[in-house]
Amino acid sequence: MDDRDNAGDRGGKLAQLSLRGIKKRFREVDVLHGIDLDIGDREFVVFVGPSGCGKSTLLRLIAGLDPITEGEFFLNGQKMNTVPPSRRGIAMVFQSYALYPHMDVYENMAFGARLMGLTKDEVEARIAEAARMLRLEPLLKRKPRELSGGQRQRVAIGRALVRKPAVFLLDEPLSNLDAALRSEVRLEIAKLHRDIGGTMIYVTHDQVEAMTLADKIVVMNAGRIEQVGSPRELYETPDNTFVATFIGSPRMTLIEVEKQGETLAMAGGGAVTLGTLPEAARLTLGVRSDAVRLQRGSGEGFAGQVVYTEYLGDNAYVYVRLANGTLLAARTTPNDLYAPDEAVTVTVDPAGAHFFSAEDGRRLAP
Repeated sequence: MDDRDNAGDRGGKLAQLSLRGIKKRFREVDVLHGIDLDIGDREFVVFVGPSGCGKSTLLRLIAGLDPITEGEFFLNGQKMNTVPPSRRGIAMVFQSYALYPHMDVYENMAFGARLMGLTKDEVEARIAEAARMLRLEPLLKRKPRELSGGQRQRVAIGRALVRKPAVFLLDEPLSNLDAALRSEVRLEIAKLHRDIGGTMIYVTHDQVEAMTLADKIVVMNAGRIEQVGSPRELYETPDNTFVATFIGSPRMTLIEVEKQGETLAMAGGGAVTLGTLPEAARLTLGVRSDAVRLQRGSGEGFAGQVVYTEYLGDNAYVYVRLANGTLLAARTTPNDLYAPDEAVTVTVDPAGAHFFSAEDGRRLAP
């Protein structure tokens, strides 16, 4: 197959990926332990997880930069295990930008397109289109050293864009930027996906990026997939305690409790009543900050003591040390002030309660 057929004009073509039993081993170390995943055409999929979980490794296997140890990878039904990277119709944006320092912006963006055998007019047209979309027109004659971090990242994205690949791979593209630039470039990436379609796979350890960008999030941990779903599904119905505490900021609080009739008792002091409960006697109760209510002094609920308050302008978070030692976050109004070391009682909105097995952390239904 001609490379231009495979990678030269793929922006509007289907890009459905299927991973079956993907394993990766580096010498004696198993990094991926049998990944099964389907990615639909034009989806924006985010791989998220802690450092070392295998998300970047999986991205490199899709790109063809590293060989697959076991399993099969299909793109539009075609097995791609042995297809070289240049013929997969895939473009990758790296964390380190990977721009040629001796070339200006125009030449950096043109380099890959020329290798595809495109005509001069076609290369120029694609660069003009990408520069317009990414607001790079004033920068085309500058060298990378003359650009800011955000501008360099836009050039790296533009270089991938001119190839019109079937699949865009982005490996932590915002991690080298400061907070303000991360927010700006994140919006540009989201708009780019809406404008051009295409299938995008984005790797990050930042769950805020995952929640704001993704159609579908793949949560990874220690070389395995913990859960796949929309941001809302992962936030509202996490499959286990790992996903529950990884997705959402502040993180979900997990409280070890024992069922006593219709109440859940916490070691050290207090109990709450939450309606219908799972059958297990020992549970882990999960609560997010907006499902927590604080009352000053002692009362019916979990006993705790204020540690500190984060004032964020439009709202505030009060962090409370429960009697069993668990640190809990509660969202309050900015004018609802609590003093450090103040005694409080914590109650939980039953509609916001999550139940997990105390044995293996899996989600339990009431």
